[in-house]
Amino acid sequence: MLVLDELDRGLIHALHVDARAPFTLVADVLGCSTQTVVRRYRRLYAGAGLRVVALPTPESSGTHQWFVRLTAATRSAHDIATALARRPDTSWVRLTSGGTEIVAIIHTPPAGPDAHALLLRDIPRTAGITAVSAHYMLHMYLGGPTAWRGRIVALDADQVARLRAESPAADGTATGNAGGSSGDAGSPTVTVGDASASASGSTGASARPLTDADRRLLAALREDARLSYAELAAATGTTASTVARRLAELRARGAVFFDIDIDPALLGVTVSALLWMQVAPAHLDTVATALAGHDELAVVAATTGPTNLVAHALCGDAAALHHYLTRRVAWDAVTRIETAPVLRTYKAATTLRLGPHASGQR
Repeated sequence: MLVLDELDRGLIHALHVDARAPFTLVADVLGCSTQTVVRRYRRLYAGAGLRVVALPTPESSGTHQWFVRLTAATRSAHDIATALARRPDTSWVRLTSGGTEIVAIIHTPPAGPDAHALLLRDIPRTAGITAVSAHYMLHMYLGGPTAWRGRIVALDADQVARLRAESPAADGTATGNAGGSSGDAGSPTVTVGDASASASGSTGASARPLTDADRRLLAALREDARLSYAELAAATGTTASTVARRLAELRARGAVFFDIDIDPALLGVTVSALLWMQVAPAHLDTVATALAGHDELAVVAATTGPTNLVAHALCGDAAALHHYLTRRVAWDAVTRIETAPVLRTYKAATTLRLGPHASGQR
């Protein structure tokens, strides 16, 4: 397995701060040559599955997101997960719980005759699936535009500030939270009445819908967010100046964010698990806000269903996960936790992991 050094980690962190930062700027911040940064990026792309992608925020795209849990026979689970991963309306397709459960995020339009065709018709009719549960995502506290802290600890505050100063998204909303690790949030203070403000939540994206031109641009950026303006212009049938202006507008209003996909095992993660939690509604926001400050978690989201909060834990080993479950989230407000180990990831945000980088982690 490829071993990352300090320069590799610095490059990954820099891309989280500004996914489209010129390699000349990244090299200057990291204190090396541009050729070295380009060479390291190509090595991570080929050997670590590194991908830089752009995605519309749910607010701007107008789509709804569902966590779907499918129980399948062991002999058919792989084929079902592969088929789901190849669909354009899915993300984060994983095999969990001994290889008999598939968990995926499904993106659906808000209305229309086929808005929920995959949920209501296609999945239930699929041979080999024995049970289905769908959990509508109500609110995301951590994840999406906010990066997992395990990938953003390499740069110091001055280096981050230099990268941000050159970024079109000066407020950071379009490139995610690129700050350092936070401390232990501890147990939440549970009170009766109004809960505290959410840790993440809405990106503040304008309610203005995406245009067809916006969608063509995002389709190209979804494959590779580091394409040059000239390459984006060729892909969208417009000019480089038009593409630059349109992308700057999308970033300024928080309609798009960038995600960095890389095998977490290279960052020391050997155990990954989805945590399905049951929390009393009066305490849900307080608990979720506290969880969003935990370094072990990459995702925290409120959902519908008997378990109304889902989190994704990334830990160095089984002992670290055990410590997290028994010491960090053993709160009275959390009445139940179902832990589902992630055995394999078939698809990340957009990137298929059906080849050599199909790790069992995030």
